[in-house]
Amino acid sequence: MRVRTLLASLAVATVVIGSGPAFAADPKVAPGGNFDLSVWQLQEPVGSPGSPTTISSSRLQGANGYQDSYFYTDTRDGAMTFWAPEKGVTTPNSNYARSELREMNRSGSAADWSLSGTHRMNATLRVVSVTSNVCVGQIHLGSGGSSTKPLLELYYRSSGEIVLGTENSPSGGQTLHTVGHVSVGKTWTYTIGVSGGHTIDLTVNGSTTHYAIPSSFDPYKQYFKAGSYNQSSSDSTTKGARVAFYGLTVSHS
Repeated sequence: MRVRTLLASLAVATVVIGSGPAFAADPKVAPGGNFDLSVWQLQEPVGSPGSPTTISSSRLQGANGYQDSYFYTDTRDGAMTFWAPEKGVTTPNSNYARSELREMNRSGSAADWSLSGTHRMNATLRVVSVTSNVCVGQIHLGSGGSSTKPLLELYYRSSGEIVLGTENSPSGGQTLHTVGHVSVGKTWTYTIGVSGGHTIDLTVNGSTTHYAIPSSFDPYKQYFKAGSYNQSSSDSTTKGARVAFYGLTVSHS
């Protein structure tokens, strides 16, 4: 059941495990100089078929950390920018290329957290350009079964529509919910997360909606993803989705 409310403050003790400034970013350093990338791993749309290149958190960190044409600091405003062309190397379970961060633990192991508790990913971003549709944030299934589906994906369409896709079950099927509208190139904010083990919480520009998590997801653990996961493919390396982030924070409690 979908319930719309105003965003209320949540008085809980949280441990912030990833951060990125929403202002005063240095445009002269790599993304790791402006954002705490110690809890992220990068996947890029290059590599061998079915096996995209991944960049470890240790290589991403610091002012001289990793950057290239798919993941870089915008020299005009310091934004952490992701570029995913329509033609690129994809994972075995997708037809679409991505330049996207995958949540990790500070120890270097892959994040894999239970639905119980409260988990949040906060972002400030703008979609610089998009051919048709791009996923800018996910909660993805981790261990607990054989499914490779997401729990949810947050999409931005070229029309300016912001759409949440909630997975119907680990076997597949997605229900779409229109949750906002922002013109291409304009900055906006989102928070995606789960609370109490059974509720998805989504906030877009201060407006919050809630969605029930089907019990079929109970065996699975989860992790966050953020960046540019393009949702269209072709033979073009110049068409695609470019997404700029000005803030990125993950917390668990």
